[in-house]
Amino acid sequence: MKKLLKNIKSGVMSGLEAKKIFKIAKKNNFAIPAINCCNFDTINCVLEASKKINSPIIIQFSYTGSSFFIGKKIEIKNIHEKSILGATIAAKYIHKISKFYNIPVILHTDHCHKEILPWLDGLILEDKKFFKKKGKPLFTSHMIDLSKENIKNNIKICSKYLKKIKNINIILEIELGCTGGEEDGVDNTNIEKKHLYTTPKEIAYSYNKLIKISNLFTIAASFGNVHGVYYHKNIILKPKILIDSQKYISKKYNLNNKPIDFVFHGGSGSKISIIKKAISYGVIKINVDTDIQWNLWKGIFKFYKKNKSYLKSQIGNPKGKKLPNKKYYDPRNWIRYSQKYTIKKIKKIFENLNSINILNKKF
Repeated sequence: MKKLLKNIKSGVMSGLEAKKIFKIAKKNNFAIPAINCCNFDTINCVLEASKKINSPIIIQFSYTGSSFFIGKKIEIKNIHEKSILGATIAAKYIHKISKFYNIPVILHTDHCHKEILPWLDGLILEDKKFFKKKGKPLFTSHMIDLSKENIKNNIKICSKYLKKIKNINIILEIELGCTGGEEDGVDNTNIEKKHLYTTPKEIAYSYNKLIKISNLFTIAASFGNVHGVYYHKNIILKPKILIDSQKYISKKYNLNNKPIDFVFHGGSGSKISIIKKAISYGVIKINVDTDIQWNLWKGIFKFYKKNKSYLKSQIGNPKGKKLPNKKYYDPRNWIRYSQKYTIKKIKKIFENLNSINILNKKF
């Protein structure tokens, strides 16, 4: 029996280090939550939660979430430059502070579709600069979402990017089959149901092409996944696709059990039984963005309901007409209340993913 992540350092990890964690996760039946952040308050909230829970975390940035970091009206003519700058600033901030939380952090960029590939190109340049100075990349992993392309074109472009990043130790996450719903401006709400389900042959084809370049990749294979939280009867998740694919690839290429590191998109609102099953089938990363957004808002709303008598004016409250209300509308108080409320939800998510106190676990 030994401590599970004894040799994993705190702070932002390289892709090679993250792959070690993924291997351990798959072997020991847990997954790591991936949470999108769009400002420093959400970053701090997620890091604090991970510290309390004593487990690794994945912090990820979307294209529009990245531009939000630096202000919606910042005067930069090139629209992609806004998202490059925002993601770069956020990543460097996490590099600086994550070591003080004493937890391993995987930094990831989410859903880069074909039209915004210049965003990824710019971030890879930042990765290379950072690697030259620090010996590790700025980001642990990047995602390309070419799920609307045919499989051959999808993997052809993904292969090109995997070649670009393999020597600076970055993981590439690819998507096969489309994730339903709407996320970050990509609207798949009316997509044909057949496109929500990947086949074992498609996954095997992708694996065979990418493994010849590098093993630093993960696969977001769709099994009915939908972004956001929707009425359950409208969503039919079929995680069996994942284990069928693992078996198919193991047999076809004479590999060990569960060779693929799978990613579960649209984890928010999913039944716990489905989540547990998906983890047992080789899912090592689960995206839970929508649940966190809801709880951040709900925390603020609860603060308002609790203190609304003090939030009607700057002066005057039930305790006195001349008393100030500054401590109630000070952003540090209502933001902090929301963070604490959300941390409780993040802890529950970690529990559902079997990943509480992973840094101290012995197996």
